[in-house]
Amino acid sequence: MRALIAVLGGDGIGPEVVSEGARVLEEVARARGHEFELPRLAIGGAAVDRFGQPLPEETWAVCVRADAVLFGAVGGPKWDGLKGNDRPERGLLGLRRGLNLYANLRPVVSWPALEHASPIKPEIVRGTDILVVRELTGGIYFGEKRRDAHSAVDVCSYSEAEVTRIVRVACRLAQGRKKSVTSVDKENALETSKLWREVATRIAHDEFPDLRLTHMLVDTCALRLIRFPQTFDVVVTENMFGDILTDEAAVLAGSVGMLPSASLGEGRRGLYEPVHGSAPDIAGKGIANPYGTILSVAMLLHHTLGLEEEARSVEAAVRLAVEDGFLTADVALPGGRVCSTSEAGKAVLERLRF
Repeated sequence: MRALIAVLGGDGIGPEVVSEGARVLEEVARARGHEFELPRLAIGGAAVDRFGQPLPEETWAVCVRADAVLFGAVGGPKWDGLKGNDRPERGLLGLRRGLNLYANLRPVVSWPALEHASPIKPEIVRGTDILVVRELTGGIYFGEKRRDAHSAVDVCSYSEAEVTRIVRVACRLAQGRKKSVTSVDKENALETSKLWREVATRIAHDEFPDLRLTHMLVDTCALRLIRFPQTFDVVVTENMFGDILTDEAAVLAGSVGMLPSASLGEGRRGLYEPVHGSAPDIAGKGIANPYGTILSVAMLLHHTLGLEEEARSVEAAVRLAVEDGFLTADVALPGGRVCSTSEAGKAVLERLRF
């Protein structure tokens, strides 16, 4: 297979973890006879410094042609003074909106070898296997924004079409899992959530009668994720709620550094990134956890390239590396061995089997 995969490290620890993900892609290509073109491009704060804008034309021109985008993270204190469309985060938001990547898939899985890393009791997190489907191009992040000297306004809006398409994605994915969907909203307070609940109910009833649909208020979901995580299968929700809930759910997996994600649209093209941010406090120290990025590579191989065996091999290699004790500081055992970003990446490469 030939594929063009844009590699956007971004800011903070982004370039460090994306480098390990790219090494895995290179090894997959070498071992299986594929040809992956992996151009490195600037985005976010690094692009602002170099090109004066967070999503340069050169980067956009490659991304719009690429089969997939492997993304790190953007932002940091260096650029906190920038406003509006000049902020590093606008590079990522521009990619999502420009490529029409409206469905963000965030799996949250508890592995036995990492139960010690969660602040939640092992008997509670054990067996957790959740897929959060987050709407990605609507809601308050993309709504109208106004600011004056004494007030600010952020508008949250959703159309019936936007809710319909993301609920369909969640339901289709649930058909291949436990056939259970939890739709999360704030129906008792927000008009957008009232619409969300009405549309979700109709789509599930009319198009997916074999599924079990449960509605849940976002505050209740936040509580139950920590108390009863095994009761969830597929969770579908709007943009801001999904952003917050998946960060909370990271404690179930032991660390936000373990969480991958895929952002998809109507076709097979997608943007793949770890859930964590740029973590500027540890940038350049070589201690960041690359496993979320490498698991994002596995999602890329599965969802965009359709290379199922290769995707399973990458996932298995990460599991083996973790089980063999190659743990970065965020998930290491107290007093145990702590490995670097590159050591963790190397451990995965050494365990790849096809």
